[in-house]
Amino acid sequence: MGDAPLSGLKVLDMSRVLAGPLCAQILADLGAEVIKIERPGGGDDSRQWKKSNSQSSVDELNSSIYFWSFNRGKKSLTLDISNPEDQKKILALAGTCDILIENYKVGTLKKYGLDYASLAELNKRLIYCSITGFGQYGPYRHRPGYDSIIQAMGGLMSITGFPDEEGGRPTKTGIAISDQLTALYAAVAILAALAERAGSGEGQHIDLALLDVQVAALSNLGMNYLNENRETGRIGNGLATVSPTDCYACQDGDIMIIIGNDAQFASFCRQFDRHQWLEDERFSTNSARLVNKKRLNEQLSLLFGQIDTGRCLRMLESAGVPASRINNFREVFSDEHVKAREMVRTVEAEGGKTYKVIRNPIVMSRSTIRYQNAAPDLGNANAMLDKG
Repeated sequence: MGDAPLSGLKVLDMSRVLAGPLCAQILADLGAEVIKIERPGGGDDSRQWKKSNSQSSVDELNSSIYFWSFNRGKKSLTLDISNPEDQKKILALAGTCDILIENYKVGTLKKYGLDYASLAELNKRLIYCSITGFGQYGPYRHRPGYDSIIQAMGGLMSITGFPDEEGGRPTKTGIAISDQLTALYAAVAILAALAERAGSGEGQHIDLALLDVQVAALSNLGMNYLNENRETGRIGNGLATVSPTDCYACQDGDIMIIIGNDAQFASFCRQFDRHQWLEDERFSTNSARLVNKKRLNEQLSLLFGQIDTGRCLRMLESAGVPASRINNFREVFSDEHVKAREMVRTVEAEGGKTYKVIRNPIVMSRSTIRYQNAAPDLGNANAMLDKG
């Protein structure tokens, strides 16, 4: 394998918690040198987010697993942005960096001469990425941004969960999806700015807002509303476009299936000896199945309830119907395909102890993705700065 694709690039990570740190970690995985600026004494807020009953060996890292998840491969410097001497150190670092990532509230860094306009005068090649809840302009620009609030405000919770008539309530996703999507968009924007800089010789300011990202993520459902004035609503585990697709209970566990077209439905009916459904005008076409989804789901629930998950999945595979059991984490990480794809890697922390991490999902034919170090101890690179 060749070198990591971003080797030689230098990143100053002045962000905290998730979206910014994850973006910087992606760049570190791709080979960039990432220096994380943290407040003296406590560091990134997420370092302290440990469970009170945690007995994990990860506690030896002097940080939480949450912090560890988004700060792999970085160096840590403790600097106080309100201290004039530390401001000078940050200015010196920014003068030698290719990229700066920050997620302070709008206007905060300008008070200390650390905003884009000020730093661009020192380093015209600097790519400066600001990540906030609501962006650098607009009536909400001064509000703090939290993933669950963005999910609510950006429409995601209105389409996630079961409908009211089934006892459902608006529901957030199980992970901080708005934050993670923003991190990905930020990485894409930074790489685009690097490509542009290769021609222009100049950096630029990137303005990324969690709310913008969440609104963009509404994708085809948002387009349905814009062009047809159609609200999607909450439909549980099903889809508005094809039927049947849902979660069903077998004798010993739950499965998820999706039948994407009439040919798959016909194959399913033959495999499970339900030939009569092919002649039933309520079920014979996808459009009819969408109209009669509730009745079909009742029939499918009765059918699957008589079969164990192993046999059911084998029959579905034989029929060419996409399906899976609903895996818990133990089942995910013991899955033979996940193992074959080497989704779990081992990294070394300070002191020589090794720990497991979930690898970056990017696989490149010539370039290397780096997994050199776990998240840094607070201030582990301070000596480097003192030496100049």
